[in-house]
Amino acid sequence: MGDIQPVIGIIGGSGLYDIDGLQNKTWQKVETPWGDPSDALLEGTLNGVRCVFLPRHGRGHALPPSALNYRANIDAMKRMGVTDIISLSAVGSLKAELPPGHFVIVDQFIDRTFAREKSFFGPGCVAHVSVAHPVCPRLGDALEAAAHALSLPVTRGGTYLVMEGPQFSTKAESELYRSWGCSVIGMTNMPEAKLAREAEICYATVAMVTDYDCWHPDHDAVTVEQVVKFLLGNAEGGRSLVRAVVPVIGAARGVCPAGCDRALDHALITHPDKRDPAMLAMLDAVAGRVLRA
Repeated sequence: MGDIQPVIGIIGGSGLYDIDGLQNKTWQKVETPWGDPSDALLEGTLNGVRCVFLPRHGRGHALPPSALNYRANIDAMKRMGVTDIISLSAVGSLKAELPPGHFVIVDQFIDRTFAREKSFFGPGCVAHVSVAHPVCPRLGDALEAAAHALSLPVTRGGTYLVMEGPQFSTKAESELYRSWGCSVIGMTNMPEAKLAREAEICYATVAMVTDYDCWHPDHDAVTVEQVVKFLLGNAEGGRSLVRAVVPVIGAARGVCPAGCDRALDHALITHPDKRDPAMLAMLDAVAGRVLRA
């Protein structure tokens, strides 16, 4: 049916620091030219499918959103052979119909972060990839079907507003984002999604609602205690969803119909004669396919 044997990457957000059911588990320390990832990567198999898990904030939740080395995290995934990433993220809801405990398979992002490195490319090798549709629809379809099969409360589609943090929103900000039509708000999926696209890895986000942010009259001040209460239940649902979807997306396949795995085909703009060898060396994993062509 296809000549690609997927390797599934799972990035666990708040409350998810391990994946149940992995066999032959080993924690692998991966070095990258961008620095250290959030933690070692947990490699194993799930129903015969090779998986690589990374706790986004590190085990014990030592790293805040703005201190995450997003480039190292995605580069490490690429070096481990990951072809598809399922990102799990705790979020606040900006819509009454998305209550705490709900799952949202988002399809769009608005990036309001400002203190993070957002690209692998730069002086010496310039590239511009399209992130018009930042989520792989093939992965979204599989996640939706698996969530319904598990009877998880799920909504397919929605916009994830990514704020800098680490503070929660002001009420004015929360109302502004609601006026924009955003569905959920969080602090971690940008530039993660952009970097996955640059690395030609198919990517999808499962946003797990923990609170109503501060716009809701019953949630005028979000607290860590409030968030943690729903994290525990959401985490188990997230693990169940991963266990259900991995055998589906882990089957041998052809190239991604949406072109996620060929995002760099027409992205590099720097003339080969002007490319910096030092920069090219740093890009060996994420852009090696096109640089070696």
